[in-house]
Amino acid sequence: MSLLHMNKPFKIQFLGAAGTVTGSRYLLTTLNHKILVDCGLFQGFKELRLKNWDQFPVLPADIDAIILTHAHLDHSGYIPKLIKDGFKGKIFCTKATYALCEILLADAGRIQEEDADWLNRKKFSTHTPALPLFSENEAMKSFEQFVTVNFDETFKLAEDMNVTLKYAGHILGAAIVIVEHHMIRIGFSGDLGRPKDSVFFPPEKMPEIDYLVVESTYGNRQHTQIDPIEEFEIVINEALKKNGVVLIPAFAVGRAQTLMFYLSILKKTGRIQNVPIFLNSPMAMDVTNIFYEFKSLHKLSDQQCKEMSENIQYVRTVDESKSLNNKKGPMIIIAASGMLTGGRILHHLKHFISEPSTTVVFAGFQSEGTRGRALQDGIKEIKIHQKLIPVYADIRVLKNSSAHADYIEILDWLTQSQIKPRRVFVIHGEIEASEKMKTHITEKFGWPCETPKQDQEYILD
Repeated sequence: MSLLHMNKPFKIQFLGAAGTVTGSRYLLTTLNHKILVDCGLFQGFKELRLKNWDQFPVLPADIDAIILTHAHLDHSGYIPKLIKDGFKGKIFCTKATYALCEILLADAGRIQEEDADWLNRKKFSTHTPALPLFSENEAMKSFEQFVTVNFDETFKLAEDMNVTLKYAGHILGAAIVIVEHHMIRIGFSGDLGRPKDSVFFPPEKMPEIDYLVVESTYGNRQHTQIDPIEEFEIVINEALKKNGVVLIPAFAVGRAQTLMFYLSILKKTGRIQNVPIFLNSPMAMDVTNIFYEFKSLHKLSDQQCKEMSENIQYVRTVDESKSLNNKKGPMIIIAASGMLTGGRILHHLKHFISEPSTTVVFAGFQSEGTRGRALQDGIKEIKIHQKLIPVYADIRVLKNSSAHADYIEILDWLTQSQIKPRRVFVIHGEIEASEKMKTHITEKFGWPCETPKQDQEYILD
């Protein structure tokens, strides 16, 4: 190590997304600064969710800034709690990420409060009283600390640290993050989009770097080559033949809009029956409007955005949501959350999942420990609102609708980037997926690879 770097050590510590796809938090430390790249919630297994309540490994007041790759809650959802515990720095992200965070974080705070209230009324909590991790007001207050930056414009985070955000695909505003400190550059893939996505452009190439932090959600799997709209058409038509209800759990940011786009095409061209389609997610409605505002970040024309909305019936109020459970099929309901961890989809699932005519269609990754993963794995009973409900519905999984690049697509992206990092850190994947991604990278490029463990720290020299 040079004398320069002995005087100014540069370190990274993995405070989340190590051996799991959730809780993305990466702490960069120099002699004078502490920078957090992503500040996400842990989701899935109870033991992971409980980590959100643990004391943060570093004093929040000692963290100078946060850089966000994108708005999904497993990357941004811990921000209000960190601020609540003393973080006073700025949060840097793209303009679209900020627009989405305004919706996502406020909604997360509202849900936290509603869940705590419900647990207290039902006396289901082991804590008295049950408390939210953060409130809607605390989420709203966090927006005062956001600073938006443009793609490809390098900005100075500190006197000795520069940051650049590059287009990553995946969702609106998602970024690849490049941090440079005293001639050492580390790149974070964030959640990497796909090269032939129907809605988003391919991720930009990674510039020359010394260290790479790369996701591995699909590090052990390859997406099928079937056209995603054609695959969706086949699944929907098979489901509608039963004249039942088609339930589509969907992330309000990203998946919901893509599925609405697919359905608008299929309905417009007569490739599926003209059945009622309901979007039961106020948050997804707000996100859909943001597509108009950031038209340069996706492939959809104004007309396609308009058609996407025209073919859907928006469900806005709680009473309207409840009334859907009194309707008969055939009909299609899209609702959050995408992994069945909460949201309005649970009420529909509780009502319809015991009907053999019902079809549940998964269109995104399902983390370990979630109801979505349990259903995907063939569970025969599902627990919703403290009740066990038998599963007789047909469970279908779309094979080519993910917003995450698979391992082949990541390897291709790395090849096109023409980088030669000194070391690669493989994160944001279940253990098997991360280990397999590590093997793929080592075999193809010969780069030294690590799969960090929770809280493990490395010196970047």
